[in-house]
Amino acid sequence: MTGPSFPVSVSVDCPAKTNLTLRVGQARAEWGNRHALDTIYCAVSIYDTVTATRKAPGTGFSLDLSGTHLGDLAASGTDMRRNHAVLALFAMAEASGREPDVALTIDKRIPVGAGLGGGSADAAATLLALNTLWGLDWPLERLREVAAGLGADMPFCLSGGYAHGTGFGERITTLEEDRIRQLRDSGFAGPLVVGAYQAELRTPEVYATFDELGGDPDHDNDLQRAAISLHPRSGAAVRAALQAGATHAFVSGSGPSVVAFAPDAARLQAIANAWRESAAVDRIIAADAPATPKVHVHTA
Repeated sequence: MTGPSFPVSVSVDCPAKTNLTLRVGQARAEWGNRHALDTIYCAVSIYDTVTATRKAPGTGFSLDLSGTHLGDLAASGTDMRRNHAVLALFAMAEASGREPDVALTIDKRIPVGAGLGGGSADAAATLLALNTLWGLDWPLERLREVAAGLGADMPFCLSGGYAHGTGFGERITTLEEDRIRQLRDSGFAGPLVVGAYQAELRTPEVYATFDELGGDPDHDNDLQRAAISLHPRSGAAVRAALQAGATHAFVSGSGPSVVAFAPDAARLQAIANAWRESAAVDRIIAADAPATPKVHVHTA
């Protein structure tokens, strides 16, 4: 029987992520050659929306994608079973003993292949949606156990905000209030702009380049040097933002997107103007940080 406890569908707005710091260690064979990470995550208010809707028993899953910047996700040859949200659906079904008779729709706003964790956000949104749709009421830590089997950023994306990530990024620790206050006081909060690109960077390629070049002690993101070597416009965008008054400007994760924080609206506008005048980015997206997922329940 359908009712408030058994919704017809659940939508989750899940924010993008960036890495305020990202230290990269050695690749570990036991982690499938993933690199050891030590990172401070921060969620950014660019949202993908995933909606999970009940289907008749035995009908299986379906996936529908929409959005104006789908990148390779829009390719006709893309295997939808490899989509992060679909992988999350099957992982959650296996963990809970449910059948994956669910229609998934994804409205993408987070740029694809951009270092902003769009795929991870979609997976996290799916887990959160199914947790409510199926009436599981699992705590965050149990959801994170499922998410850790799917990818590095997904356990963080379940909660957003700020957090410390270790392991290969899947071990999430909540930051103490004093540390959060330090981040805010240092300018890692409030309005920001993201410089996005039509081009995508493949995370494995960035890590392979990092293995060749190493990190850069002048930057808090060890992948920034590798990302800029593969996509020089990101470096131009970082420089232009800092010259225009950014408090912080850096490549987001494995890139190529660039995140810029500024102390006031005037300097945010100056950064945007500098990016437009220099053609350092293809798109400028206004956002805020930190951000958290939003769950919406739909009943008959």
